[in-house]
Amino acid sequence: MEYFANDGKAVYIEAGGRRFARHAVKTRFVNVGDDYIELVREYVKPVYQPGDILSSSEKIIALCQGRVVYEKDVKPSFWANLLSRFVHQTAAGPGAGLPVKMQFAINHCGLPKVLWAAFRAAIDKLRGIKGTFYKITGPEIAGLDGFYGHDIPEYEHMGIRIPENPDKVCDEIYEKTGVVTMIVDANALSQEVLGKASIIKEPIGILEGMIRDNPAGQETQMTPFILIREIKGTSEETAPVAVAAATEGLETEA
Repeated sequence: MEYFANDGKAVYIEAGGRRFARHAVKTRFVNVGDDYIELVREYVKPVYQPGDILSSSEKIIALCQGRVVYEKDVKPSFWANLLSRFVHQTAAGPGAGLPVKMQFAINHCGLPKVLWAAFRAAIDKLRGIKGTFYKITGPEIAGLDGFYGHDIPEYEHMGIRIPENPDKVCDEIYEKTGVVTMIVDANALSQEVLGKASIIKEPIGILEGMIRDNPAGQETQMTPFILIREIKGTSEETAPVAVAAATEGLETEA
């Protein structure tokens, strides 16, 4: 199989002392209400082999589930405009630094909890601790994508929530297609497994290590599916130099 990697990404990577190849699967642009089962059948099944693991972007699953919120339905309040000014911008995007995302947090969590989270975040920032706001407000707020058209114009006025029941979705994909799947939230700063098929016995640390360089990217690559295949033994295509390129600049596994 000829593996494809996005620009700036490598095919091979090591996790837990094992070697894996990643194949970025290109798809069409996925819209709200599409069927993730049909997407897997169309784009993944032709290249899937037993033993592979499919890493799916959480954004694609959420779009298929209709887990979206539109800007016209979220009107930033005084508090949303004020609090969003103090949010630290990161390489992963503006996050709750956008008033519309801060208002979503207020709508979802309630103003008292958001104010408490903002206060605690300000204190922790002075101590060099980051991420407190999202730890307190929870995964729905931390995982909200969209409302940002810099990378993908179609998402400028739409927010994409985290998937519902990601473990159940992965089991459904396996039952209907035979493809072993995990759903991940990956960006330039972190990678998190949100759900995985029951048949997967790999530790979470190994699964996250397989995608720790975010091989799917987060712009307009249209590669929401990453097919992961363990490589055993040595050959020309799995030479150590390729592995070195995949692990360069990354943290070493503990």
